[in-house]
Amino acid sequence: MTERNTDRLPLTAAVLAGGRSQRMGVDKTLLDVDGRALISCVVDAVGEACERTLVVTNRPDSLTEADLPREVRILRDEVAYQGPLGGIVTALAETASEWMLAVAADMPHLTPQVIRALWDLRDGADAVVPVTEKGLEPLLALYRVEACLPVARDLLATGRRRPVAVFGRVRTARVPADALRSVDPDLRSLINVNTPADLLDARESATEDPRYVRGGVKLVDSTVRTMPREMPVTIHMNDREIATTQATPDDLEDLAAGFLRSEGLLTDRDKLRTIDVDAQRGLVWVTSAEEVPSDFATRHRYLTSGCGRGVTFASVDDARGLEPVDSDLRVSADELYDLIGEMARRAEKYRDSGGVHACGLARAGELAIVREDVGRHNALDKVLGRAWLDRVPTRDAVLLATGRLSYEMVVKVAKARVPIAVSRSAVTDLAASIADELRITLVGYARGGKLTVCTHAERVVASGEEA
Repeated sequence: MTERNTDRLPLTAAVLAGGRSQRMGVDKTLLDVDGRALISCVVDAVGEACERTLVVTNRPDSLTEADLPREVRILRDEVAYQGPLGGIVTALAETASEWMLAVAADMPHLTPQVIRALWDLRDGADAVVPVTEKGLEPLLALYRVEACLPVARDLLATGRRRPVAVFGRVRTARVPADALRSVDPDLRSLINVNTPADLLDARESATEDPRYVRGGVKLVDSTVRTMPREMPVTIHMNDREIATTQATPDDLEDLAAGFLRSEGLLTDRDKLRTIDVDAQRGLVWVTSAEEVPSDFATRHRYLTSGCGRGVTFASVDDARGLEPVDSDLRVSADELYDLIGEMARRAEKYRDSGGVHACGLARAGELAIVREDVGRHNALDKVLGRAWLDRVPTRDAVLLATGRLSYEMVVKVAKARVPIAVSRSAVTDLAASIADELRITLVGYARGGKLTVCTHAERVVASGEEA
């Protein structure tokens, strides 16, 4: 446990964790962000600024897994599943200090500096609330107990459950969000984690920016976090060993088909006979009427830049010799962004552990296939393998990925004749160079409401235009 700051404000923080997490699909407060439960990130932040911390929830027993500090008091919501106003009333009624901070349990980037900045603006007011372009932020606001508790109770009794209604009945200091940029330049403290796509952003941000590491390094029991599975998987074709890769031992039939397809060993679906899998030992046997080339054993293998010990037999020169991808497909930026979000919602292993990559294949605006693996190359092979096995056309499709798009990923995309590939992560310069030659549209950094189109931007239509 980290040592608490002794110079704290005479303020009680109420962390509201009573929501249903409907858009996430699971209880988001316990999801992992950089080795801690999401709610722990918030509790640690408010604990550095506030003398006392309360957590209001409908599920007190579930918080035993969150490893919260012993001094945190857990309250059951007075009005379960009726919105945050019930939680605010519950916390105000149990607050001994003059002021209370209400904060949502899904704000992992909240900093003590923002809390102190709001505290300094309370003079002459009964409430202090930030104002963004979306409106008032009642779940990162200060409430003076004596003034706000009776008002909130009255609103709750009359069926008005929106917390913002409180501010119309008490003296309220409305703080423009830009006024907080001096302590939080990117206003990250105001970001909520509502969807799997938001969770991806939060996990990436937690590891990218050291400014958001607080209170020293904390040791976390490994039982708190689900570990992604990984093992060596050896692929055989017609009784010949082809390659061994480190992979998540799920969907191994798809992995083998996709890998052999991308390496040119499987080309005719009708000639495929069987795929047998021994997941316990990490062995896959593929039999096909297509023969393994006689010179296969002497071919040079290239270790890729990816995780999972990716391997390919395609060199950069081989990649540049592929036939360009011709397609009239045009997709709107909004549709691409929505598809990335949908893939994140269906990537259950990433949501649970944060340690795997996901890939997806979309056609006609619908996400057809999603697969996950510790290796980004494997995840792509699994998607393309399943598409090949099910005879799902990949021409005029969109490939989606959480991991970096490097040259060997582009080669796999080109061989499948996919015209557009989108990633939440980066695009390497070599990948962009090859994609440009092969007429593939590469899109990177698809997160935070933005897309970066790196090659053949003519296929991506700006929002508001017709595709």
